[in-house]
Amino acid sequence: MRLGIFGGSFDPVHVGHLLLAEACREEARLDRVLFVPAAVAPHKTEGTFATAPHRLAMLALALGGHDAFAVSTVEIDRGGTSYTVDTLAALRQAFPGDSLHLLLGPDSLEQFPTWRDPAGILAQARLVAVGWAGLDDVAAICRRGGLDRVLGADGLAQVLAERVTLPAIGLRSTDIRQRVAVGRGIRYRVPRAVECYIQSHGLYRRPPDEIARPC
Repeated sequence: MRLGIFGGSFDPVHVGHLLLAEACREEARLDRVLFVPAAVAPHKTEGTFATAPHRLAMLALALGGHDAFAVSTVEIDRGGTSYTVDTLAALRQAFPGDSLHLLLGPDSLEQFPTWRDPAGILAQARLVAVGWAGLDDVAAICRRGGLDRVLGADGLAQVLAERVTLPAIGLRSTDIRQRVAVGRGIRYRVPRAVECYIQSHGLYRRPPDEIARPC
């Protein structure tokens, strides 16, 4: 089985995540896509974020009904900061015989050479490069980040030949959290069930005295 691995904080999961996963499933001919939420979201030092149980609940709502989508709690169960090379090792044990395909967006592609043990990652999974049409020059991003030095010329050529390009919709979890924090709507940015969950649990809201008001 060809198993796509899609990591992230998913705080919250939004329709851009779902579009990416479905496009990769089709274009990379994946049998399943496994969403792997991080236990500790990196580079988050301020703002309001959801706990792991809330993020898992929102993922379950968003993925419900899609037989080819599933969630792995391997990083949440481990706790702390997880490294992709360790996560892949755990998934190889959980899914012996499956071929792993690591889905990487533009930021991750550029940063990949700085990750822990890139060679160890490549020994366990094949990279699937993803870019947004009209926004990302995936080839330039890979070369700027030094991915050509990690993969070699032939390896980079193969990744670029198999890249997945998505319609540019410009959704980011950060923007969704910010909209909720100031009382703006998120309809059609997240699945309706996720929108209702965020509202009913009061996620991402700021205390009224922290919301900026016009002078």
